[in-house]
Order: sequence, then structure tokens, then C-alpha cells
Amino acid sequence: MKKVSVIIPVYGVEKYIATTVQSVLDQTYKNFELLIIDDASPDQSIAICEQFTDPRIKIIRQANRGLAGARNTGIRNAQGEYLAFLDGDDLWLPEKLEKHVAHLEKSPTVGISFSRSAFINEAGQPLGTYQMPKLKGITVPHLLCRNPVGNGSAPVIRREVFEAIKFQDNLYGCVEDFYFDENFRQCEDIECWIRIAIQTNWEMEGIPEALTLYRVNSGGLSSNMLKQFYFWEKVIEKTRSYAPEVVNRWEPLARAYMLRYLARRAVRLQDGSIDLSENSKASVFKALRQNFDIFAKTQL
Repeated sequence: MKKVSVIIPVYGVEKYIATTVQSVLDQTYKNFELLIIDDASPDQSIAICEQFTDPRIKIIRQANRGLAGARNTGIRNAQGEYLAFLDGDDLWLPEKLEKHVAHLEKSPTVGISFSRSAFINEAGQPLGTYQMPKLKGITVPHLLCRNPVGNGSAPVIRREVFEAIKFQDNLYGCVEDFYFDENFRQCEDIECWIRIAIQTNWEMEGIPEALTLYRVNSGGLSSNMLKQFYFWEKVIEKTRSYAPEVVNRWEPLARAYMLRYLARRAVRLQDGSIDLSENSKASVFKALRQNFDIFAKTQL
């Protein structure tokens, strides 16, 4: 029975972290280690984690390096053949790991096994909506345009995949191995998936069940929307640096998909619960109009 290393980055999630950790401990697949990465969390999150006594839990502390940095620290310390990521406010259904391990065991060419996700609100109640992405035949254009993996709490990944795309850098006074790019404070996961798809032969394939519960938080959404677009632009820029032919072919359609997503999100935020500036909404809608003809003519 292969070991799974579960990596939970922790920063400012004291309202949720206990149920997140418990959702890992409740897994039907028992051969795992749980690496909790304290990314210099300013609240009581780690004190809450310390109350769990399961010997499979290890808490690793570091100076704040962001989500990508916490995931990288987890990968460097992981002992498992498979690696799974769970954000500190999301949840897993009990059979999550068992089903992904079975999927990977029977599919030797699949490097990333992901699930569909169900959305929950801040109180943990189901919203009745789901991420229902494409599950098979995933190519680079699909990742550029739609991100079938969906979110960082959905995939379980073979260690060999990360070994194939790691790079070295000196960002903090010593040379380290990197997997997720720590220059990205958002979109770091999609940047990594695109790099895997371009630079390796590993396949990505999904499980048709919603095994991840993805929490929709209101805090910070108004500012994060345009930040997300900024980092998405950086993903395109980085990908162009090593795969210009791919970006030149698919960037217009990918941009139209991204702007449609942001426009829909801006509309949802008009319910009055979140204050999104009129300038922000106008900029998204203007960009969408400028690119929608591309989207209308060509879709994946």
C-alpha cells in the first residue's frame, strides 16, 4: 500500500482548519502522512492543529512564503509516492484518497488524478453548485483556457511528476528545489499544470465524483479579481518564454475564456454583499467585449 503525503498550507484559517484536518484523518485510505505547513500564520490556526494527537501529523514552520512556497516546503519534506494538496479552508470526502490511489494504480500513464468539486459556503453548507470539468483527453489548450483540474485541493499527484519539472533557484539565501513558482501569489497551480503538460508526457485525468468540497469565501474577492487577472497574464508571459508557439496559437482564445470568467464573477458580486468598484467591473466588461468575437468563433 503506497503512502500518500497530504500537504496543508496554513495561513489565517483558524475558522476552518480543524474541520479540514479532520477530513483528512477521516479518510478511508489510512497510509498517509499529514504535513501541516505553518506559513507564519498570524492567528490561532497552528495552536488548533497542535491539539490533534494523530502520529501521522507533522507540523513544519517557516517564514511566510505564500501558498506556492508552503506547497514547495511540503513537497521537499514529503515521504510518500503520491502527493495530495488540501487548502486550509477546504474539505475532502472520506473516500477521496482511496479513489485517487486506485485510479493512479490502474492508470500508469496518468500523473495527475483530480476530482470534481462541490462548492460550500463559509459555514460549510452546500451551495448546490459544482465544478464539472473535462475529465479525459486533457491537452495544453484545455489547461490554458479552462483549467480542468479546477482548484488546488482537487489533485493527487505522483512524486515523479514533480521530479520531472523541478528547477533550482536561490530566493531565500540558499539554493533549493522548486516545483510551484513562488513568483506567483495567485494562479500558481495552473502555471504548474501547464508546465507539466508541456514539459512531460504525464497525462491528467479526472474522477467523475465530487470528492473535494471547495469553500467560497467572501473575504478579499473584490480585490482578488483583478489580481487574478494580473497573475494570469504572468502565467501567459512565462509560458511564452519556453513555449512561444503554444501561446501564440492559443492565447487569444484563452484570454477570451478568462475574461468571460471574470465578467461572470463581476456580475455575481453585484448582489451587494461584496463591494466591487465600478471601475473594476467596467474594465473587465470592456476587455470581454474586445475579445468576445474570438470566443464566439472558436471554442474547445
